[in-house]
Amino acid sequence: MKQKWLHFCLCGVMVVLAIGAIQNPFSLQYIDTLKTNATEDVDTEENELLKQIEAHAEKVAIPATNARIDKVWKALPGYNGLEVDIEQSYNKMKESGIFNQSKLVFKETKPDVHLEDLPPAPTYKGHEEKPMVSFLINVAWGNEYLPDMLKVMQQYDVKATFFLDGSWVKKNPQLAVMIKEEGHEIGSHAYSHPHMNALSEAEIDEELTKTTEVIEATLDVTPKWFAPPSGEFNQLVVERAAAYDMRTILWTVDTIDWKKPEPSVMVERVVNQMQAGSMLLMHPTESSSKGLEAIIQGMQEKQLQIGTVSDLMDETRIAAKMAAESNGGTKRD
Repeated sequence: MKQKWLHFCLCGVMVVLAIGAIQNPFSLQYIDTLKTNATEDVDTEENELLKQIEAHAEKVAIPATNARIDKVWKALPGYNGLEVDIEQSYNKMKESGIFNQSKLVFKETKPDVHLEDLPPAPTYKGHEEKPMVSFLINVAWGNEYLPDMLKVMQQYDVKATFFLDGSWVKKNPQLAVMIKEEGHEIGSHAYSHPHMNALSEAEIDEELTKTTEVIEATLDVTPKWFAPPSGEFNQLVVERAAAYDMRTILWTVDTIDWKKPEPSVMVERVVNQMQAGSMLLMHPTESSSKGLEAIIQGMQEKQLQIGTVSDLMDETRIAAKMAAESNGGTKRD
């Protein structure tokens, strides 16, 4: 009994001494110092990591490009910029505390001026830094070649913008529906393939409204792009199209397929001329029908995506596979 009591007393003394040691002002100051030093070390590491991310972000930022009126190419779309999302990048790296380029998070930045902000002007091409091209297919004849062209584009999952003549749509509603159902974009090509630059304002309006009406009635689509027949236009044509919420589209490269060129010769010339932002004009002809697959393959070899006019005019960047550059940057496009 006496031993148990002695053991209990010794335990009590040890508890009192331990509490006293912890509550001792010198001990408390020592513990606080350890905590402060540890916090300062963590803060220093975090601040250093944040500084590294911020420095790298400044180095690799790509500014957005405003839409503009070019002396040669007229109305050109803008293109989003690219910058590092510092907060999200930091959150992905803070656990390790080590800067890791592969964990950088990017975000796009919008330009201040957009295509729709520009005054009425024709557009001949997309942004020169966007690795994409568009096929413009003007349709007023050539029914016999359309199915084969659609089949090739379906095979390669390519979408084009078909500019449809209004009177053609009225006569060939099933073919028009087939084009739409394949997922292609529909634009206006006037109603009767006139010389638009020779028309009065009232005549221009009639061509535009009749085409829109027949396209809406047949396809339930309201076109927002207008391709003047034979590329003939003047400022009045452009302004009247804009009044009906359509921008005027021309081309960068022409197949000149209506002259019936040898397909292989046409393909070689066209592929050599095409570059980022180009718009290629073609028609449902034998030359374009036979050369279309080779043109698509040529664009693939150049690593150029093929999209509709809306895709090409869109400011969204095309994100390629992320790849580290020698300067420590990040390549997306």
